[in-house]
Amino acid sequence: MTATIRRRTTTLLTTAVVLGATAVASPHTAVAATVDTSASYVLVNRNSGKALDVYNLATNDGAPIVQWSRNDGAWQQWQFVDSGGGYYRLKSRHSGKVLDFPSTADRTGLVQTTDAGRTGQQFRLADSDGGHVRLINRASAKAVDVLDFSTADGAQVIQWPDTEGRNQQWQLVRVGSGTFTNPIKRNGPDPWLQFYNGYYYLATTTWNSTITMRRSRTLAGLSTAADQVVFTLAGRPNGCCNMWAPEFHLLGGRWYLYYVAGQNVPDYNPTQRLHVLESAGTDPMGPYTFKADLGTTWELDPSILQHNGKLYLMGSAIDGTQSLTITPLSNPYTISGARRTISQPTLAWERQTAPVNEGAEPLYRNGRTMIVYSASACWGPDYKLGLLTLTGSDPLNRSHWTKSPNPVFQRNDGNGVFAPGHNGFFKSPDGTEDWIVYHANDSASGGCDMNRSTRAQKFSWNADGTPNFGTPVRLGTQLTAPSGEPTG
Repeated sequence: MTATIRRRTTTLLTTAVVLGATAVASPHTAVAATVDTSASYVLVNRNSGKALDVYNLATNDGAPIVQWSRNDGAWQQWQFVDSGGGYYRLKSRHSGKVLDFPSTADRTGLVQTTDAGRTGQQFRLADSDGGHVRLINRASAKAVDVLDFSTADGAQVIQWPDTEGRNQQWQLVRVGSGTFTNPIKRNGPDPWLQFYNGYYYLATTTWNSTITMRRSRTLAGLSTAADQVVFTLAGRPNGCCNMWAPEFHLLGGRWYLYYVAGQNVPDYNPTQRLHVLESAGTDPMGPYTFKADLGTTWELDPSILQHNGKLYLMGSAIDGTQSLTITPLSNPYTISGARRTISQPTLAWERQTAPVNEGAEPLYRNGRTMIVYSASACWGPDYKLGLLTLTGSDPLNRSHWTKSPNPVFQRNDGNGVFAPGHNGFFKSPDGTEDWIVYHANDSASGGCDMNRSTRAQKFSWNADGTPNFGTPVRLGTQLTAPSGEPTG
C-alpha cells in the first residue's frame, strides 16, 4: 500500500487584519525548557489544537508555514538544532529546511529556508503554563503566532510581540520513540491497515454480517481499540453474511471498501462474491453506502492495482485451481472488461496441503509494480507469501508477470509463527519506513478461522529492488514503533 499524501486545494489564509491579541504583557525569560536534539517533535497550537505544518508539502525556500489538522506527517515534524546560547533552529523532517522570519516586522510570515544559521532562523523556548512553550525569535525578539487567533486549517503563522496569548503557545509532542508487541489484534484474520491523517485504521474478517474497523494514534493502541461497526450487511440479497477480507482504498477523494460476502452457509461456500461500499467523505470509518456487486461468480480477496492511471480489481477465483485474477475497472465500482488469470499455483511451495493462489496485494517502488500474494492452503501451517513482478507493460497479460521461484515470507517454527499470509502494506507516519501487516497462527495445528491474529513488522529492500520481509517475529517480542508515531 502506498502512503496517502494529502494535496491541499485550500487557499492559504492570510487575513491581514488587526491581530486578536489583548494588551501586550512584558515577556519573561524562559525557564530552561529542554528538548532532545536527536528527536523530532510535532508542535501543537494551544488555541486551535492544530499543528505547525509546511504548506502543501512544499520543499522550496520561502514556502509558507501554516497550521493544519494534526496528522504527524514528516511535514509536521521538527528537529531542534542547537544554535548556542539557548537558541535552536527548527529543521523540517520533510524538507530539511529550517523555520525563518525573513524580517523583524510585525506580521512577517513564517517560512522555511535553507539553513544558514542566521538569527532570523533561531528561536528560544519561553515557558508557559500547562507544559506549553512560546518560540521567541532571536532577531526580532517576537513570538511565533497564529494570525488573528484563527482555528482554521491553512491559517498563516506570523511573528508578533510576545503577549503569552494562547495562539502563541505550543505543545511539543515528541514522536518516533515508542514500542509495540504483536499481535496488534487477536482474532484478526485477513487484516488491512492504513495510516491516514494521524491515525492507524484496521479492518479484519468478522465472519458475520458486520464490517468493523478500529483506529488508534499508535500501532500498540490498536490492540485495545474498540471495533466499531461501519456497515451492516443484514438483509442484502447477494451477500448478507460471512464477511471476509475487507480493504479500504482512497480513490478520487472517497474511500471504497471492498469485501467478500455471501449467503448464510458455512465456510468456503459457492455464494461468496466481491462487493464494494462508498464513503460519504474522507473519513475511513464512513459513513458508507452500498455501491456495487463486483461479479456473479465465486471470488475472494479483493484488492486494487493502479498502473499507468488505470484501476484494476484483483481477486482469487477458480481456474482449474484457485488462482489470481485481475479485471479492468472504469471507476472504483464498475467492471469494464473480462476477468483474466495472471497466476496459478504451479510451484511445489504453492501447493502444500492444497494448491492455492489468493490475497493479491500491490506493492510499488521506484517505478516497479509488484504483487505479493498468499500461496498454499490457509488451513495448513505452510500458508506463505509469493511475489509477482510486472516485467511487461500490460497487467492484464499473464505473460507480462514474472513469478519469483521462491517464497518471500513463510513459517518460522523457531519463533512459533505458522501460516503467515494474507498481508497488506502501510507506511510509517512520517513516510520513511515500509511495513507489512499479516495474519498468522501460533501453532502448526492452527486452522483457517478466527483464531488467526494480526501482526505487523517493518521490512527492507534487496539490492535487486525486491522486498525483504525477513522472518516473522515471535509474539510478545518488543519492536520499535513505526517512525513518526506520537508519544505524547
